[in-house]
Amino acid sequence: MPLLSRYHPGYYSEEQYQTEKRIGWHSLFISVFLIVGLWMIKLVEFEYDLDFSGWGILPRDASGLRGILFSPLIHSNFGHLAANTVPLFVLTFSLFFFYRKSSYSIFILIYLFSGFFVWLGGRDAVHIGASGIIYGLAAFLFLSGVISRNVSLLTISLIVALIYGGLFWGIFPIKPEVSWESHLWGAISGFGLAWFFRHSIPKAPIIEEVEEDDADDMEWQDIGAPDETTEQLDAEN
Repeated sequence: MPLLSRYHPGYYSEEQYQTEKRIGWHSLFISVFLIVGLWMIKLVEFEYDLDFSGWGILPRDASGLRGILFSPLIHSNFGHLAANTVPLFVLTFSLFFFYRKSSYSIFILIYLFSGFFVWLGGRDAVHIGASGIIYGLAAFLFLSGVISRNVSLLTISLIVALIYGGLFWGIFPIKPEVSWESHLWGAISGFGLAWFFRHSIPKAPIIEEVEEDDADDMEWQDIGAPDETTEQLDAEN
């Protein structure tokens, strides 16, 4: 079964193919638009010698509330942004491809929850970057794959975890310069939303196998019983 497919190869219809194609293009547009937007913000900051880090999350400070909206759009340097680009693109595409009606709700809730909980319980420092969203999306897709036994969701999450490098260890306070709180609360938000949206998770396709006896019966029915003329000839001979 193809990795990015809702349907078993032998069960594709033209309508299903066209629907999946439209969803794929829509998911690609959203992912590219997000990544291009982040790079444009960083280029503007660099070109005009600006510093947008003041718009990050400052925990338990009224002025830091704006960071819930703006902190994922801000990165400390190009290296920071480059490290987030690939996993954010792949996970965002996966979310919008596998979820039709609930993808926007899930993305927005992960976006807001990960930032809000950092504002409540983070260290007294400015928190910036899209890492919280990455951890939220990865956790959501992973648990969704476990709940639905959807191999595609599980595989994509594991691949991104390997590409991103040490995804699990990022939720611990190992590096003081890294906002591990964003990673932790992003992951918790993703797990919680995966459970909340468990009824809308795309289930793995069920393939009904035809038993050998049934297959023989179907083959005999297709061939049909001998016609009357043949029986009479055999009797005469």
